[in-house]
Amino acid sequence: MPPNSPDLPRRRALTVDDYVEGVRGGDRAILGRAISLVESNARGHHDLAQDVLTRLLPYTGGAQRVGISGVPGVGKSTFIEALGTNLTKLGHRVAVLAVDPTSEQTRGSILGDKTRMVSLTQDPNAFIRPSPSSGSLGGVGRKTRETLLLCEAAGFDVVLVETVGVGQSETTVADMVDVFVVLMLAGAGDELQGIKRGILEIADLVAVNKADGGNEQAAERARREYASALHLLRGRDASWKVPVVKCSALTNQGLDVLWGHVERHRAEQTASGALEQNRKRQLLRWMWQMVEGELFDTFKRHPRVVSVVPDLEAQVHDGTVTATIAAERILEAFGVRR
Repeated sequence: MPPNSPDLPRRRALTVDDYVEGVRGGDRAILGRAISLVESNARGHHDLAQDVLTRLLPYTGGAQRVGISGVPGVGKSTFIEALGTNLTKLGHRVAVLAVDPTSEQTRGSILGDKTRMVSLTQDPNAFIRPSPSSGSLGGVGRKTRETLLLCEAAGFDVVLVETVGVGQSETTVADMVDVFVVLMLAGAGDELQGIKRGILEIADLVAVNKADGGNEQAAERARREYASALHLLRGRDASWKVPVVKCSALTNQGLDVLWGHVERHRAEQTASGALEQNRKRQLLRWMWQMVEGELFDTFKRHPRVVSVVPDLEAQVHDGTVTATIAAERILEAFGVRR
């Protein structure tokens, strides 16, 4: 029978109570449907999702939120699978939010993190959710934060958020986690290049990966170079000296040391009250980011803006109108007067 046949039974629509009880009860199928609900752009789904999240808020906030970034080729998926497996063996329940860049043709995830983390996918104490970024800033899905809350409410005490490793996704993820881990490569010729400076400034922990297969000496040299460079940079937390470690996700070497630093960071932040304050600041920034995003979408959909944009874009493209004048005319069409 064709998959879209009208004779096939439709899934029962879930109520707010169904979602809350299912998520709290650890029902993976309902957790998956709840995540799809918050990812949906349908207005009816939006309202239902917010009702579900409001009911679940008292059960959130207990997880260790860890962001993991690094350039393509650094081995993020192998690293996350190895680290996640280590943590589940220690009794943790681990959720992985792997945010993929979106396919321009299908609007779907194109990296397929589940297929790259086979062992962790089969682990009963792990949950992996690859989500398309839907073209949002830096490749990070707008709903990643809400998905994180759902995973916490479902009882996962470690949430790993993987960035796509390009654009501005790193800063966005760093602003939704407690500790931000940056993976680096040895011998790539860019240890101290400017392209790395921005990400090093927001890192809470730096790990030189792939310290294996005869690459150990190069990894140690890179570790020392990064450690030296970090002395010259001002991190986002003056009270925390950013550790630099070397590790191999392939051989599982050094991951225990790395996680020890993550736990020490959490302990120090909790004791000083910085963890709670940082999360409150993140929530306020999140609120205003949502306001800005909705205002921009409303602006772009405004009928008068829609009517003038094509001609103005063509004129800017042809060089007959400056970008500044075009922007002013678009704003005037919306009703903004200088």
